[in-house]
Amino acid sequence: MAPHDIRRPFKRAAISDQQKRRELSLLRQAQNRRDAQQQARCLASSILSLQSAAPESQPEQSDIELETVPEAEQESEAFSKDLDVRQASKLRGPEVRKWFARQLMLPEWMIDVPDRLAQDWYVFARPAGKRCFVVSSNGTTVSRQRNGSILHHFPSALPAGAKIRDGSGSAQSYCILDCIFHELDQTYYVIDMVCWNGYSLYDCTAEFRFYWLNSKLEESGACNAPSHYHKFRFSAVPVYNCDQSGLHAAYTGVVPYAKDGLLFYNKHALYQTGNTPLALVWKDENCSQYVIDTDGKGEIPSQQQVVLELQDDRKLVTSDDPPVLFGCLDGDIIEKSGLHTGNLLRFAIGDGGLSFVDGKLEKADLIYLGKSNRARAFADSYSKVLFQFMVRHSPLKIDDLLASINSANDQEKTPSDIEMVG
Repeated sequence: MAPHDIRRPFKRAAISDQQKRRELSLLRQAQNRRDAQQQARCLASSILSLQSAAPESQPEQSDIELETVPEAEQESEAFSKDLDVRQASKLRGPEVRKWFARQLMLPEWMIDVPDRLAQDWYVFARPAGKRCFVVSSNGTTVSRQRNGSILHHFPSALPAGAKIRDGSGSAQSYCILDCIFHELDQTYYVIDMVCWNGYSLYDCTAEFRFYWLNSKLEESGACNAPSHYHKFRFSAVPVYNCDQSGLHAAYTGVVPYAKDGLLFYNKHALYQTGNTPLALVWKDENCSQYVIDTDGKGEIPSQQQVVLELQDDRKLVTSDDPPVLFGCLDGDIIEKSGLHTGNLLRFAIGDGGLSFVDGKLEKADLIYLGKSNRARAFADSYSKVLFQFMVRHSPLKIDDLLASINSANDQEKTPSDIEMVG
């Protein structure tokens, strides 16, 4: 290999605008700070007030779909509406699931390698299990899954999380943790801290949130073994700077839980509800048992399957905001199957596959299979469809991530390699 090839920047051909949206998301967060304290209080109150809602369907296995950040001028109004406790307390069934799905920060699937991966990103091994919000308030703790259904209602050592002799804390004391419940060891692994003891962290960077998570969680006693006032153990996950050694540690390191891929968090990003390109999930067969989506029988179908939402004018779209158009459904199928606007439909991607032009979807060969599982709340996201397509045809490999880090390091070293002659 020629010497100049070593320093050539690593870059795969882009099939999406993910990097551009990452940059826009950071700018938008810097320009539009939300009322974070009010957000945390509303969410804590709503989760607890909805714990006795009407019977909810079982959570489905696939990831809750992703929603991109709305325009800055629309954020405040939409956000206030979403977090209106009085409205939320009246929701039932599917609407409850949709409301809570919008409160989690949901990672996009990694379609391309972010710029400055080693400098601006964290990485950690994602625990396999059930993603949920855990809220402690008024002497009780409730966990709600990403589709809105209650997972557990229990006492905990979190602030205001149990009714103990010296009281359950003030009304201002509450916690909101973003967790994954790991069935095998009955442990809540905390992947993010949204609010601690009444102090909102929505408006804090990931760098600060992870610092608080590691210091405060241990102090609270929530990491202790289960007891009468503390039913489930909590644990932080090991988080690394995403340089070469950190990525290797997250990818190959031993952890007390089953891994389900890697999570990447931008250090400068705030905790924003819904989908964000500033948090990414990536996986391969070495760090996850479930790389390619399986069907209802747990088997890998011969053709990739996607779930899309039927809209007006027969359009088939993803769950993104704005939605990505995949095509239109034949009117005869709609009439014969009794389909309606808003139905979630399952399709196979035929031999024609997906075609892209300048990083945007131009054509999709869709084969209609039928309605999706009724428990499902959203269609697939564009990034998930693309990741699954890439896994089957040209996967983004761990070597690609390492090569990106190494090429960035080489570029930074280049100026210092030049000897200045006086």
